[in-house]
Amino acid sequence: MAYYYDNLKLDKGMYRETGRSFSQVLEREDPSERYKGTSLEGLDAFQRQLKRFDIKVKGETSDPVEAFFRTSDAAVLFPEYIARTVRQGMEEGDILPHITAAVTKIDGMDYRSISSETGGEEKKLKPVTEGERIPSTTIKVQANLVKLKKRGRMLVASYEAVRFQKLDLFSVTLRQIGAHIARTHLEDAVDVLINGDGNENPAQVTAIETGETLDYETLVDFWAKFDPYVMNTLLVSGDVMLQLLKLPEFQNPLTGLNFQGTGKLTTPLGATLLRTGVLSAGTAVGLDRRFALEMVQSGDVMVEYDKLIDRQLERAAITTISGFAKVFTKASQVLKV
Repeated sequence: MAYYYDNLKLDKGMYRETGRSFSQVLEREDPSERYKGTSLEGLDAFQRQLKRFDIKVKGETSDPVEAFFRTSDAAVLFPEYIARTVRQGMEEGDILPHITAAVTKIDGMDYRSISSETGGEEKKLKPVTEGERIPSTTIKVQANLVKLKKRGRMLVASYEAVRFQKLDLFSVTLRQIGAHIARTHLEDAVDVLINGDGNENPAQVTAIETGETLDYETLVDFWAKFDPYVMNTLLVSGDVMLQLLKLPEFQNPLTGLNFQGTGKLTTPLGATLLRTGVLSAGTAVGLDRRFALEMVQSGDVMVEYDKLIDRQLERAAITTISGFAKVFTKASQVLKV
C-alpha cells in the first residue's frame, strides 16, 4: 500500500512559514488522520519522514549523523531533529510546568500582561437587591511590557567531526543544551517571582529573625499569609531543603513513603516541595501555582536551518525567546531563613 508521506517533497522553505513550525507545516501537508487504522497510526508527520528515509535516532541500532545527509530531502529534517531533541532536554526534569499558571505564545517581541488582584471591597460577592448595580471587577493591562530574553547556545561542529557519531550519542549533547536553556528560564522565572516583572509587584518578604532557626511554627505562619490564595508549591534552596527534612513534622512515615515511591516530596501543609539551585542560600519561595506566574514565549525552539542543511553543521544557533509576568502579586511570597 502506497502512502502519501513517501512522495512528499521537502525543502527548507517549510521552515519559513510565518506562524507555523516545520512540524505544523508537515502535518498540514501530510495529516496524521490519514493513517488511522494503519501500522503508522500514532506517528506524527515528522516521525513518518524518519521512517521514510529509514533514519533511526534512538537505541543501540541508531544511525550515524550522516544518515540525514544521504539525500537532499532527508537533510531538511536535520534542524527539526535538533530542535526536538533540545526541547526534550528542556522538558526532562524541568520544574517550570509546576510553577507556571499559563503559557502564552506570541509572534513578536512586545507583550503586556493583565492584572486583577483579589481581596478588598471590589472583589466581594455581596447580595444584590432588585434594581441595584452589580459590582464589577476591573481587569487592567500592565503598565510595562514583559521583558522577553533570547537564550541559546551555539552548536559548533564540522560535518566531518560528527558524521560517524551515532545519533543516540549526539542526542545526549543536544539534550544537555536543552537542560541549560531550561535552567536559565527557571532563573528568569524565579527572579520575576521574587523581584516582580517591572510593574511594581515584588513579592512580600518574611524574614526569620537573626539567631532563630526554621521551625514548623514559622512555616505555618508563612502558609497562613497566603489567604485568599493557597500555598501549594514551595521552591527552596538546597540548605533550606536540608533544614526542612530535619524537622520532626517532615519525618512522618507517609511523607517518606511517598518520596521513596514517587521521588516527590510534599510538606505536611500539602505543598509540593521543589529544590532548585537557582535560589540563593537561605531562600524559600511559596506560591499558588494556579495564579502566580505567566510564561510568555515568542515562537518555539529555533534553529538556524540554512547552516545545518547547506553547510552541514559548522556553526548554528539554537535559541528560544521567552519572558515571565506576574499574574497576581500576592500569589507568591518569599521566606528568608
